[in-house]
Amino acid sequence: MADNNSINTFEKEAEEMTVMRVITSKDKFERTAGGFVNLTFEGVKYERVKIVRLFPFTDENKYISVRENTDKAREIGIIEDMDSFDDETREIISEQLRLNYFTPVIKKIMSIKDEYGYAYFHVMTDKGECNFAINMASNAVTKLSDSRLIIMDLDENRFEIRDVNALTQKERRKLDLFL
Repeated sequence: MADNNSINTFEKEAEEMTVMRVITSKDKFERTAGGFVNLTFEGVKYERVKIVRLFPFTDENKYISVRENTDKAREIGIIEDMDSFDDETREIISEQLRLNYFTPVIKKIMSIKDEYGYAYFHVMTDKGECNFAINMASNAVTKLSDSRLIIMDLDENRFEIRDVNALTQKERRKLDLFL
């Protein structure tokens, strides 16, 4: 049986998790010498914050979560609209998002081989030629629309096919297993 202190601590943590804090242009983002980002929010300095999009495919510059750099990654607050910040701050935030959401776009599928429950892709992306593997039993391929796909490999790297219909018929047949 849990004691009252444990219950109170749990209740306090749960309450803190449900409070939405809005980060505004009054709050200060700054780059560190090592390329990380610190945030001073409501007078408290948070070092090496993590910046993630809440709606990465539909609202890239809105509803951005800023989180502590801890195992729990507790949310510090949310940026409702990045456009409400000055140019320098927008660049700091954008740079972190580009690093976090590096997603090469697949332009050509050279081959897909299926072996022992894994699919091995050989593709040409907008960043160059690439080989990666996915687990066939997982949800590695996500349909964002009738023609747009996101593929997550075994290392959790993301690849995008913006328009399946722009691929050749031969390339689309290679993807049939995932559609």
